[in-house]
Amino acid sequence: MKVKAIIVAGGHGSRLYPFTNITQKTLLPIYDRPVIDYALGTIRRAGIKNITIISNQFIGQIAKHVGSGLPGEQIHYVLEETPEGVAKALNLARPHNEKCRLLVYFSDNITTIELAEHVERFTAQETNPGCLLLSRDEEKPHAFGVAKFDTDGNIIDIVEKPEDPPSNIAIGGIYLFDEQFWTLVDECYNEHGGDFSITDVNRKYVLQGQAELLNIGKETWIDCGTPDSLLSAALMAKAGKLNPNPFKR
Repeated sequence: MKVKAIIVAGGHGSRLYPFTNITQKTLLPIYDRPVIDYALGTIRRAGIKNITIISNQFIGQIAKHVGSGLPGEQIHYVLEETPEGVAKALNLARPHNEKCRLLVYFSDNITTIELAEHVERFTAQETNPGCLLLSRDEEKPHAFGVAKFDTDGNIIDIVEKPEDPPSNIAIGGIYLFDEQFWTLVDECYNEHGGDFSITDVNRKYVLQGQAELLNIGKETWIDCGTPDSLLSAALMAKAGKLNPNPFKR
């Protein structure tokens, strides 16, 4: 089954004021390329050709930069007029992304991990593969969804932004989902109204025993949502450690 991608580039970007008063945070530079190019590079190197980009009033700026994409690609642009949470943003992209498997990518996450083999597996597997959640070891995981494990090391829950984290394994930003995704989104909506997060959907997969963690290990994963993290990413990009291109170096 085909895997499509949704890039979520919404929100106010309040941690990056005043820059985000005049542009979307995903268009801010990481050295010599905007943030979104690194997200697109990861998606393209995974072989995904159908990409939906959700953003705010600056969607036109993103469309001007990305355009119609590379040859063979389909790029869809979706306007999120008012930020009202992840649930509403994802549902805006739904018409372009049903009856398929999905890579959901929050655009300010930059990683050096390559996803091609995992996307190939999701494409080829006939039975529902569940979800694949990128994770990493984090000294202070309080700002993330955090994995909870049983005594055998199996994931049994995800706790969102916990005061007392059950582990140091943080989850967030980049996810692969099978075709059950929208059904589980609807279940979360019925249970929580519009006030639910992507973690609630992930927990559904966990409770079904269909969630797999992919720890990035020694690879890089940066949340480019603050000036400091943008600076760190820029220095890595300058040193050639980040790849915004659609092909491997």
